[in-house]
Amino acid sequence: MVNKRFGGRTALVTGATSGIGRATALTLLKGGAKVVATGRRAERLEALVAEAGTDALLTLPLDMMDVPAVDGFMDTLPAEFTPDILVNNAGLALGLSGADEASLADWDQMIATNVTGLVHLTRAALPHLKKKPRADVINISSVAATYPYPGGNAYGGTKAFVQQFSLNLKADLLGTKVRVTSVEPGMTDTEFSTERFEGDQAKADKVYDGMTPLSGADVAQVIGDILALPPHVNINRVEMMPVQQAFSPFAVDRG
Repeated sequence: MVNKRFGGRTALVTGATSGIGRATALTLLKGGAKVVATGRRAERLEALVAEAGTDALLTLPLDMMDVPAVDGFMDTLPAEFTPDILVNNAGLALGLSGADEASLADWDQMIATNVTGLVHLTRAALPHLKKKPRADVINISSVAATYPYPGGNAYGGTKAFVQQFSLNLKADLLGTKVRVTSVEPGMTDTEFSTERFEGDQAKADKVYDGMTPLSGADVAQVIGDILALPPHVNINRVEMMPVQQAFSPFAVDRG
């Protein structure tokens, strides 16, 4: 039975073809919201439609690296699917090489997706969100925004941008009904590592070997809880990790 936790609300969720985005779209649908789900892979969007089985879901292909498409995306939405919730989830990490050896193409793709696409879509959505009686922007950052690690270079930089952009959005939107939250997960078992290691499933599996990571559904539950709070409550940042993940000691070169 569908509950009405998010009844009357409409969410735009990017990167909804897998992981956190997919789980968030399904969570919001189950809570009675209408959802616009985007992603690059049309076949994954079709699978999401089949699983959801509801006309409250609208799926539209969108590549976050296609700036003109992102800039004009809001104008393509039917009026009944104009969102009052924006979940900026689309993002990726590529490679773990040190900065002196990392692929500049990988850096460019991470910046284009994690930063440029996110800010362009947010800018396009804000005029619509500000007209709503209540609205939310949920930006998916990462613990990598705060805690550096070897090989995290450009990825960590993009997520630090998302974290700071979220806090500045909150400052800019003072006096409106728009809430802004940066959600910052730690190790989460999605396709994240598979993409980082260019489809090498053995390497991806090794990342989570011997421990229980977060799941996309875990993060989606937190997003749902944030959205369900009374409209006068703004959660600025949520940092979450698996119980079996903690902060590393400082690295020291004793050579």
